[in-house]
Amino acid sequence: MKLFLKILVSSLAVFFAAYILPGVYLKGFPSAIFVAIVMGLLNAFLKPLLIILTIPVTFFSFGLFLFVINALIILLTDNLLEGFSVDGFWTALFFSIIVTITTAFLEALAENKSDKKAN
Repeated sequence: MKLFLKILVSSLAVFFAAYILPGVYLKGFPSAIFVAIVMGLLNAFLKPLLIILTIPVTFFSFGLFLFVINALIILLTDNLLEGFSVDGFWTALFFSIIVTITTAFLEALAENKSDKKAN
């Protein structure tokens, strides 16, 4: 059940970011679900490998190179899926930032509501 909620929250964040950011095209909410799933899989399997391979660059950029890795994951997702398109690197970078902030906000909101129900 937690996995389903995490995918739903990520899908809402993707849908929101695509709505407010020009240069990101999403066919509909079902496409947002697929984008969230593919991004989750790429973040789980490919991102750790990229982080290990780029440790020196990440260290010397004080961790800012992780933003580049996130943008590359978004661009790879764009190439893998049909109903999702990002115009370029900078758009992917801003999309990644918006999705991260929105996901964190929605997860905190959901956690806050579950804490109130437990009391």
